[in-house]
Amino acid sequence: MEVIGKIKLINDTQTFGSSGFRKREMVVTTDEQYPQMIMIEFVQDKCDLLNNYSVGQDVKVSINLRGREWINPEGVAKYFNSVQGWRIEAMQAAAPQDLPPVDQFQPADNASSAEPDDLPF
Repeated sequence: MEVIGKIKLINDTQTFGSSGFRKREMVVTTDEQYPQMIMIEFVQDKCDLLNNYSVGQDVKVSINLRGREWINPEGVAKYFNSVQGWRIEAMQAAAPQDLPPVDQFQPADNASSAEPDDLPF
């Protein structure tokens, strides 16, 4: 799956526990009628992927949805979801193709103002 939008926030890398587990979060705002702010986490070696990106940049992030179950002390199951990123790409603004630059427009040679205008309007 992919999330496409503009980077709203990139947090610093956090390290947890004696194992050195690393996590870094970012928020991407989608470009839709009702924009969504999607928090995406990058873990372990994927944290470094965010080093080359900054707030305001348009990106495409490849994600996986993760879910887990936790049984609380009373024996009730609770469920948690996360959005985990594994690749990020900068989006480039698409330039129109196959159109001549405006300053190179040439009128047709057969155009003449002496020809009658036979259009009905």
